[in-house]
Amino acid sequence: MRIGKVPAIVGGSVGVLTAVAAAAVAQQRRAAARERSRIDAGSAALLNAPPVRDQGLVRTDDGIDLHYEEVGTAASGDPAEAPVTVLFVHGYTLSLGAFVFQRRALTAAFGTRVRQVFYDQRSHGRSARAPAQSCTLEQLGHDLYSVIDQLVPAGDIVLVGHSMGGMTVMALASQHPELFAGTGRVRAVVLVNTSSGDLKNLTLGLPSALARLHAPVLPIVLRRAAKNAALIEQVRAMGGDLAWGMTKRLSFASADVDPAVVAYCTTMISATPVDVVADFYPTLMAHDGRLGLRNLRNCPVLVIGADSDAMTPLAHSQAIARELPEARLIVAENSGHLLMLEHPDVVNAPLVELVGSVLAGRPALPRAGEQVSA
Repeated sequence: MRIGKVPAIVGGSVGVLTAVAAAAVAQQRRAAARERSRIDAGSAALLNAPPVRDQGLVRTDDGIDLHYEEVGTAASGDPAEAPVTVLFVHGYTLSLGAFVFQRRALTAAFGTRVRQVFYDQRSHGRSARAPAQSCTLEQLGHDLYSVIDQLVPAGDIVLVGHSMGGMTVMALASQHPELFAGTGRVRAVVLVNTSSGDLKNLTLGLPSALARLHAPVLPIVLRRAAKNAALIEQVRAMGGDLAWGMTKRLSFASADVDPAVVAYCTTMISATPVDVVADFYPTLMAHDGRLGLRNLRNCPVLVIGADSDAMTPLAHSQAIARELPEARLIVAENSGHLLMLEHPDVVNAPLVELVGSVLAGRPALPRAGEQVSA
C-alpha cells in the first residue's frame, strides 16, 4: 500500500509545480502586456537610427563579411580625410543598433565634423555567420583591425566598446600595441560595462544556490541547445513574453525603464541565434584582457560601469580602473548591463566631452572616479 502511494505523491507534486509554473508564465505575460501598452510612439521613434551616409561590407582576414554603417564624413566627402572617427564595437548577442542613442548624441554635438562607424560583429546582426571555431575574442580583435584597416585608413580614432566589444578592444590592444602608444592613431578608448576577465564566477543575479550551479551547468545546456537549434528557436519564438522578462531582469536595473527600450533590446537579443550564443560563450568565460590593458596605459581611457550590472558587475569595471590608474572611472547608479540604452546621458555626456577634446587636438585629461545618479 505504501509503495502504491508513491506515484500518486510524485504526480501530485509535479501537478503543483506545473500549476505554479503556469501561473508564473501567465503573470509574466500579463506584466509584459501591461508594459507594452505603455510604449510611447515618440520614445519608439527615437530608437530609429538616423540616416547613414554609407553602409557596406568589410571582409575579414578569414573571409567573413561584416556589415557596417557610417555617419558623417570629412568636408571633402572622402572618409580618409575625416580628422576623427569614432568606431563603435557592440556586445554579446547585440548588434550595431545598441549604440543608437550615442549615434544621435554625437551627430547633434558635432554634425559631420566627426565620422562615426558602426559594425556588426561576426555572426551578429547583419554580418555573415562564422564557423564556431572562429568565434573567439582573438579573432574579434583581428576583425576590428580589418575594420580599421579598410574603413579608417587615416586620422585619429576613438574606440567605444560595450561588454564583449570592450573585450574586443583589449584583444586588439594585445595584438597591435602600436595603435595605442602615445603616437598611435587610437587617441582615446571608452569601455562600457565590460571586463578584463574572471567571468566564469559571474552569478548573473541568480540566488546563491543557483549561481553555484551556473558555471558547470550552463555550458552543457548551451551545447545541447546548439545541437537542437531549430527546436529551440521555435520555443523562443513562442516565448516572447518570457524573453521580455529576461531581458528586463538581466539588462536593466531601473523599475521604470522605458518599455520601448525593453522592446527594442528584446528584439535585438532574440535575433541572435541560440547556436551563436553557444559559439561565443567559451571564449568569454576564458577571457583574459590583462595584456591588452597594459598596452592601453599610454592611451586616455574612460571606464563606465553600472552599480547593478548582473552580466559584468561593477567590480569588473573597478578592476580595469585599477590596472589603468590614469583612467577616468564613472559609476552609474541604478543602472544595469545595457547602460548606454537604459541611461544614455550617463554615457553620452562624457563621450561627447572626450570626442570634443580629441577633435580639438587636446589630450583627454583623466579625472578621479565619480558616481553618477541616473
